[in-house]
Amino acid sequence: MDWTFAASLRTLPATALPDLTRAEAVAEILLAEAGHADAEVSVLLTDDPGIHALNKQWRGYDKPTDVLSWPQMEFASPPLSLRRERGVGGEGEAGATLGDVAISLDTAKRQAAFRGWAVEEEIALLVIHGILHLLGYEDETEAGAETMRIVERRLLGKPLEKVGD
Repeated sequence: MDWTFAASLRTLPATALPDLTRAEAVAEILLAEAGHADAEVSVLLTDDPGIHALNKQWRGYDKPTDVLSWPQMEFASPPLSLRRERGVGGEGEAGATLGDVAISLDTAKRQAAFRGWAVEEEIALLVIHGILHLLGYEDETEAGAETMRIVERRLLGKPLEKVGD
């Protein structure tokens, strides 16, 4: 899997960046299970003002959020839709660009404090969440959101509480 990590629309100091090892590991597992082990995903780490601008520009919401995603591929249905339980892997195009994910470090820090875990765990969750959207998952319905939470819980190995924007 190819990763591109960028540190903001403005420059964040390198000391502000958390360890991304956990996020990379769970993303690699998720993409392998979805049949896209060789896929490329770009992840932008930004702050609340940066993600606020993106959220307003691309979604029309005039507020910061935790994670945004921009898929480059379309899926008829999410690739993991019970394949994991059946032991069947998907087949993805080698080296395909799945899309881009943007994460607010400011929001990740607040949500990590709320959940009582390290910011690295929250970033791992947000990377999973963003990639699930790239893979065709949606959370606009309660059923869609619950499906995403099931995958997130399994990959993180932790229960998750809902956190509002």
